[in-house]
Amino acid sequence: MPRISDFQTKEVVNVENGKRLGHIGDLDVNLSSGKIENLIIPGSGRVMGLFGKENDIVVPWSNIVRIGTDVILVRFYNEQGASVPGKE
Repeated sequence: MPRISDFQTKEVVNVENGKRLGHIGDLDVNLSSGKIENLIIPGSGRVMGLFGKENDIVVPWSNIVRIGTDVILVRFYNEQGASVPGKE
C-alpha cells in the first residue's frame, strides 16, 4: 500500500495543458470509507512569501489519469477554463 510520502515525491502534471501543478502537500481522506477523495497541492508563495500566497489546488481523485513512478497525470480544469466534469 502506498504511503503519503510516496505521493509527495511525485510531480503533478495537468494533461489538459501540460502545466506542472507542483507536488502534493496533503491528501483529503474520507474517514468513514478510508478512501482518498482529493489531492491537495499547496499554492506557491508570491515574491519570497511576502504579499500573500496563491490558493491551494484541490484535484479530485476521480480526475487522476495515471500514476507513474515520477509523475501523477491529472485532468484539472481551472476557474478560468471549463468546469470539473460532473460539477457543471
